[in-house]
Amino acid sequence: MSISTEPVTIEKQLKGRDLLTLADYTSEEIQFILDLAINQKNDRSNGIIDQPLKGKTLGMIFEKSSTRTRVSFEAGIYQLGGTGLFLSSKDIQLGRGEPISDTAKVLSGYLDGIMIRTFSQQIVEELAENASIPVINGLTDVYHPCQVLADLQTVLESKGKLAGLKIAYIGDGNNMANSLMIGAAKMGMDVSIAAPEGYQPSLDVTQKANAIAQDSKVVITDDPAEAVKGADVIYTDVWASMGQESEQAKREVAFKGYQVNRALLDKANPEALFMHCLPAHRGEEVTAEVIDGNQSVVFSQAENRLHAQKALMTALMG
Repeated sequence: MSISTEPVTIEKQLKGRDLLTLADYTSEEIQFILDLAINQKNDRSNGIIDQPLKGKTLGMIFEKSSTRTRVSFEAGIYQLGGTGLFLSSKDIQLGRGEPISDTAKVLSGYLDGIMIRTFSQQIVEELAENASIPVINGLTDVYHPCQVLADLQTVLESKGKLAGLKIAYIGDGNNMANSLMIGAAKMGMDVSIAAPEGYQPSLDVTQKANAIAQDSKVVITDDPAEAVKGADVIYTDVWASMGQESEQAKREVAFKGYQVNRALLDKANPEALFMHCLPAHRGEEVTAEVIDGNQSVVFSQAENRLHAQKALMTALMG
């Protein structure tokens, strides 16, 4: 039997893969997706239409509702020449007790890729384990990798680099904090998370991010001022995520002092960007002055969900 000496390119490494968490990807693979996203974005703005996924179909399973995830994936697959199918968990057998493994095998015979937005990371992992087509994590309670790809693209476009920059996240140590730690560490960025005791990221994810970080640092603190010192990017999220509405009043007390306002922004580097994954609650986690100010890139960030996910689908399903 002859052994192929053809080099394994990043394109070949990515084709057919799942995206469950950015921890599974190398920095080179992430950079490839970011570069592709920027190139595809520029091509489209210049009127160049490329449809590498013509004839392909993406199934989009939603157990959690969404604006940005649904519209960006659905518009994205159409722009790439493919078709997107919205699959509410209430409308498919998965919502009526069909085993995830059966759903995965059935959908693998119909589709070319699956995006799922759900609660449990275990559901996404079981779906991927049993599917023969790429599975993309559109969000779970533990990770939100697609958002972080868009975030990294936004920083790269604004700052011209990633390695050596510092990103500070202020607020709940949730799926966004987890994915930012992983993504930033992969790309050589320092990351500092400021959250009150009891709301800091899990030890497991923090240890994973620290293990990934080579020439960068991962810091967990309860002091927002310490976190933003020397930061090139300040990031926040809502204090009570979907499914935590009953904790709103309790969280407002716990996160008092963690609002991103002008005084906190002024403690970062003068040209620091403000980022938020949206939707935002002005007057709670961020003031209107900051989110609507000239350092805010939240709407570029939101638009880049489309471009980052198009690049991801191209890489995995092309």
